[in-house]
Amino acid sequence: MRARPVLAITSGEPAGVGPELCAQLASRASRARLVVLGDIGLMRERAAGVAEVRAFKRSAPAPAGVVEVLHVPLAAPAVPGRLDVANARYVLALLDRALDGCRGGEFAGVVTAPVHKGVINDGGVPFSGHTEYFAERTGTPRVVMMLVGGGLRVALATTHLPLAAVPAAITRELLEDTLRILHADLVGRFGLAAPRILVAGLNPHAGEGGHMGREEIDVIVPVLDKLRSAGMQLVGPLPADTLFVPHTLAQGDAVLAMYHDQGLPVLKHVSFGGGVNVTLGLPVIRTSVDHGTALDLAGTGRADPGSLFAAVDLATGMAEAAS
Repeated sequence: MRARPVLAITSGEPAGVGPELCAQLASRASRARLVVLGDIGLMRERAAGVAEVRAFKRSAPAPAGVVEVLHVPLAAPAVPGRLDVANARYVLALLDRALDGCRGGEFAGVVTAPVHKGVINDGGVPFSGHTEYFAERTGTPRVVMMLVGGGLRVALATTHLPLAAVPAAITRELLEDTLRILHADLVGRFGLAAPRILVAGLNPHAGEGGHMGREEIDVIVPVLDKLRSAGMQLVGPLPADTLFVPHTLAQGDAVLAMYHDQGLPVLKHVSFGGGVNVTLGLPVIRTSVDHGTALDLAGTGRADPGSLFAAVDLATGMAEAAS
């Protein structure tokens, strides 16, 4: 009988909704054993009236309805909705502990609740996001951001760039590396033996034969031809305005969009509140919620746990596929 995967759930910014969302994990069954990383006093406070909190004991899994917490101490008391730079390094300590546990075999993957980039930077630590932090900590030269939800998997060739910088960023090397990472993780972590990837063009109408831009001709098509000859099933470059119609989507297992706002508005339209951010290319499984810290909702009990539930379910499936 296959062992039940153990997942680390980082509770994120202590002034945000992360801790109370983690408390709600006790309300539903999971195929994985879920271990929340955070200050146990904070978790008891935010879980009051929702779930019992118990210290994580490796050899004694908690019963259903109980939140297991691996204690990482706060640097300063946390008040819902009020950021404190004193806890910036606490947030990073959660990530470090989860990552160390994944790399040491203690955890099968990590699911991250939202952090606040600004307060971490204000605390004296240059920080651009979970993805970049994990990539640097693991020495991974290139990772790929993919969002999953509403029956779609949408990966990005470029992420948080000004639109004017996108064409120059899409090089043959970048595109080939991105497609190789996407293909490898669809096979190894999503259990797809022969994934079909739909690749969007950069320009309207995929360049319309060069009349609306030559990136498709000069960059995208040569890479697709090279990788097809290596056995990958790639369709494209396709005009983005017709790629996301049901008939076309049915022909693929994932989409590669060229830039952030080409692919994500469609996915978020069909999955908002239940979408999952996945980092591909890391040596560990990592999924995340698709929303921020929601400081205005912290401590109110009104935050929607749907995205965290979906992130846990996806990480569980990925861990099972990889085992």
